[in-house]
Parts: sequence; structure tokens; C-alpha cells
Amino acid sequence: MWEVIGALCPCCLLWILSFGVQASCLTILFCVLGCVLAEAGWELIRKQPITVRDGSAVMTGILLALNVPPNAAWWMALLGGFVAIIIGKQVFGGLGCNPFNPALVGRTVLLISFPVQMTTWVMPRTHEITSATPLSAVKMAVGLHGNITPEVQAQLSGVFYGGLGGQLGVLSALALIAGGCWLIYRKIITWHIPASFIGSAFVLSSIFWLVDSSKYPSPLFHMVTGGLMLGAFFMATDWVTSPLTPKGMVVFGIGCGVLTVLIRLFGGYPEGVAFSILLMNSATPIIDRLTMPRKFGAMPKKFGLVTKKG
Repeated sequence: MWEVIGALCPCCLLWILSFGVQASCLTILFCVLGCVLAEAGWELIRKQPITVRDGSAVMTGILLALNVPPNAAWWMALLGGFVAIIIGKQVFGGLGCNPFNPALVGRTVLLISFPVQMTTWVMPRTHEITSATPLSAVKMAVGLHGNITPEVQAQLSGVFYGGLGGQLGVLSALALIAGGCWLIYRKIITWHIPASFIGSAFVLSSIFWLVDSSKYPSPLFHMVTGGLMLGAFFMATDWVTSPLTPKGMVVFGIGCGVLTVLIRLFGGYPEGVAFSILLMNSATPIIDRLTMPRKFGAMPKKFGLVTKKG
């Protein structure tokens, strides 16, 4: 857990420097505080051993903070932390028993409950308030005009270096890739889910872009916007909520990538990473059952063969 937190540090540092030290640090602080207090409070009430030292609550808080606007109200960050731990993890039995990624549960509840606050972001470096993230700008342009207008296309040219609200562009993607590669090198995660997640999203978005580039943004745009890299390396790879086998991980990652692109292009929300991972979390038991290898020499149950001694 603490190594994952360390791998997130480059992105957190970039996030803080881009969106402002005071606002960003407070958001991270209250998200982490909400998670830690919720876990410790639940375990005290249930008379269970206090487990906040394992780092899971801190990691959940940091991931949640990177999924909410840096100018979010302190009470929203605190509430998101409580929801992530209590509803996302503890009600299922605590660490190792939760079927869904806790940070994404907290983020989704906040998005549905407070849509205006959760879609109001600030511009990197200038800290001006804006509601036009790159994904939402594309969604609105296609919804109103049927294609990406020249004005929006001109604005999107700045997305790669962090020129739109809530977006850090290539620098953020590189920081997350570096942290993810470190985790793969340390064998904390494997390459299967990140590679299949990013690869399937790239291939599917490329197909749509080649069909109609005036309506669908380029695959590179999908790679550096929203939470795709964060989700692929740090949330879809959650050990508890992802499949156990390499084959299952590839299926899981492809499902996440395909659903992310489909939700972004045709769904009601501009971002689809959180919803896609939560949907695939619910399919993890089925994926495990279908991809789990049989014991050597074991007969498949579907044949219904029974042997008797004598």
C-alpha cells in the first residue's frame, strides 16, 4: 500500500503545483482524513483491531482526491472519504472483502449527489474557475452541433500541455505511467490490466476517429484526458476487485477500455473510467470462474461423471 502511495507522489506533486498548493493540499488532506477517520471509527465501534497503519485508507483517500475537483469544498472531500470507506469497503467486511473499488464508490456517490460541484473545475496554473473540461467540451459540442466545432477544436489543441480546466495533459499521463511502471517493476501489479485497458481504449477510439474525425476525437486525446491513465494503473489493478488469473486480467482490462470509450462517446456523462471499472468489478467473480484453470487431470463438472470404488 505504501509503495503504491509513493508511486502516486509524482502525480500528486504535479497536481498540487498546477492547481494551487492551498486548495489541492486541503482537498488531499480532507479526503485522506475522511478515509482514516471512517476506518478507525468503524473499527472502534465494531471493537476490531485498528488497521489504518496498513496504508489502505490513506491510499483510498489520495485516489479519491485525484478524482474530485481540486477546488472542492472541504465537507465534500470529507464526505467522499466516509462514503468510500464505510459504503465502499467496511459494510462488505473490510479490506479484502469489498467487491468494488472504494475510491470510485466515493467518487461516484459525490458525482451523482453533487453534479454541479463535481463538474466545476479550475484552470491549471491560472486557477480560474471553469466547467469546460476537455471531455465535457467535446460532449457538449457534439450534442449541440453534431460534430466538434472549429472553436472547440482550437481549444482542444491545448489539452496536451494542460490548457483546459481539470486537465494536466501529457505531463500528468507521463507521471502516472512512470508510477505504474515502477509498480510493475516491483511486481506489485502486473502489466495485463494496464496494457489491455489502454490498448483496447486506443484501438476502439481509433476506429471511431477513422470513421468520422469531425465527430469523434483522436485516440491520443482519449489517452491524456480524464482519468484513463489513473484508472488503468492505480484503480483497475486493485488486488481485491480485479481477477486473479492473467487471462482474466486481460478480459477485465479490455472490458474497462471498451466501456470507457463507449460511455465517453455515447453515454450521458463525459467521463467513463469510474463507471467502467465499477461495472467490470461486478463481473470479476464471473471472469474468475470462467478463466480459472482446472486442476491437472480433473474432469469438467459439466460431464457429470462419478466414479465409485468397487
